[in-house]
Amino acid sequence: MQRLALFDLDNTLINVDEAFQTWTGEFADEHGLEHEAVDWLLALDQTGYPHREVFFAKVRDYFALTESVKELWGHYRRRMPYLVRCRPEVMDGLARLRASGWKIAIVTNGTADNQLGKIQRTGLAEAVDAYALSGLEGIRKPDVGLFEIAVRRCGMTLADGGWMVGDHLVADIDGGRAAGLRTVWIDRGTWPDQEHQADHVVTNVLQAMEILHAVRRPIRKWGRHKC
Repeated sequence: MQRLALFDLDNTLINVDEAFQTWTGEFADEHGLEHEAVDWLLALDQTGYPHREVFFAKVRDYFALTESVKELWGHYRRRMPYLVRCRPEVMDGLARLRASGWKIAIVTNGTADNQLGKIQRTGLAEAVDAYALSGLEGIRKPDVGLFEIAVRRCGMTLADGGWMVGDHLVADIDGGRAAGLRTVWIDRGTWPDQEHQADHVVTNVLQAMEILHAVRRPIRKWGRHKC
């Protein structure tokens, strides 16, 4: 199996939940809302609405805001890249993998401006070999096509295998398996008692990286291998 690892972005390489909590405080201050508004926004987010347009429609109605849903969502997308961060130890882990011969790509769903902004502002654009964003490519995980784009940009093919690391059981784990990849699921406690077929289960991306480091290089034709 080739040394290829694909990583999800949100709540895998970066902590979006942490950034979202910061955003809620800023949003409440900006709109002159009471402190309880932060708890309400966090609770609404935890209900798991599939699209931010739905989320902001409910926010607009609840707080009787004058901005349109489109304006609220646009402000959010422009602000989030400035709030997320990639921890130094995660950046170091990516550097170690690449130094040991791994090709690394990011495969993420989301709008182009938001996700590309996060990748660029955190420094991840220079820390990986490639990335594929659903908002740019017009296809979303778990569609195998998005994985194929990322792999091709690494100069490799899905036929030679690799790994997918992410926190979403459908988009990342089922999608990765459909693409013929081995998978590492980052279990953040959001899928309690959910059956899955991930090859490994961890609680953070650093543990996933250690699993990849333990993978042995492919055996060469003359029978030798390197760790």
